[in-house]
Amino acid sequence: MLIIEATMSTKVQLPMLPPPASRRFFWLNPWFWIVLCMLALVVWQWLETRASLASTRQELAVRLMESDRVVQESRALSDKAMLDTAELQRKYGALDARLGEFQDQANALQSIYQEAAISRDDALLAEVEQNVNIAAQHLQLSGNVQAAIFALQAADNRLTRLNSRFVNLRRALARDLEILRGTPFIDVTGMNLRLENVISGIDTLPLALEIVPENATAASKETPDKAAPSWWRALAAEAWEEIRSLVRIQRFDRQAPELLAPEQSRILRENIKLRLLNARLALLSRDQWTFRNELAAAQKWLEHYFNMDVGAVRAADSSLKQLAATEIAVELPNLHASFTALQTLKTEREKH
Repeated sequence: MLIIEATMSTKVQLPMLPPPASRRFFWLNPWFWIVLCMLALVVWQWLETRASLASTRQELAVRLMESDRVVQESRALSDKAMLDTAELQRKYGALDARLGEFQDQANALQSIYQEAAISRDDALLAEVEQNVNIAAQHLQLSGNVQAAIFALQAADNRLTRLNSRFVNLRRALARDLEILRGTPFIDVTGMNLRLENVISGIDTLPLALEIVPENATAASKETPDKAAPSWWRALAAEAWEEIRSLVRIQRFDRQAPELLAPEQSRILRENIKLRLLNARLALLSRDQWTFRNELAAAQKWLEHYFNMDVGAVRAADSSLKQLAATEIAVELPNLHASFTALQTLKTEREKH
């Protein structure tokens, strides 16, 4: 029992073990620094990506505001163009009504002359008067000088069968024919067809931001009968093509085209078509100011938003320039001499 108490009362002091080497020198481990560098790189990349996304988001917001402004302006121009088109269509409808009145008068005259038993000279004068009225209608409604010349020539040919009873009338017809032949000719039909071709091709013209596929490289244009190049030439050519693919040439001498959404591009094409349709109506009504202004507006949009390096766009732009340079407000004669001679003959025959 005493031995046990002696053993329990004895204090045994054990030596303290040193800490493991991995805990004392963990900063000397190269893997620690590699992991630390990777964590720092990830944090830096995350911060830079976040800053880039913020910048991109801000730039996108600015572009969206600019696009909204362009859409609003386009809608305003479209509304104005629709109002102008409605006004021009109203005027054109009035011209059609006048043409219908002239046609009704001509039909009424024809029926009257067919039903009444009149002499040969009266029938001839009525036919000549009808031809003169037709010539005047061509001049007033469509400005077709050639058709007016043909109508007056037909009237003069009818009078050649008579003797000298209608010399004054033939002299008046010859005077009006000379004036008509000296009038500048305006090919309204040809100009209308050119405008129609431009309008029909607007939907196929590429915008400025659309990339046009390039042709094959110059190497593909070599004749096939040449011998195959040596291996070092082939290797040099392949290396040169790789270097060329890394370089892109871009023009900075003009303003960069605006980025348009598909809906905005559709509205732009429709506005250009409306401008050209207004120009067609102005051409028919001989409105020089409206004709040139509508063509100038369409040409400005074409040069600003479309790819001028494409042949079809350049051809459309050239057509609009040539049409805008054409004078359509030409003062046409009124056939006053022929109408005066006819009225004088009718008065003399009524007195007799």
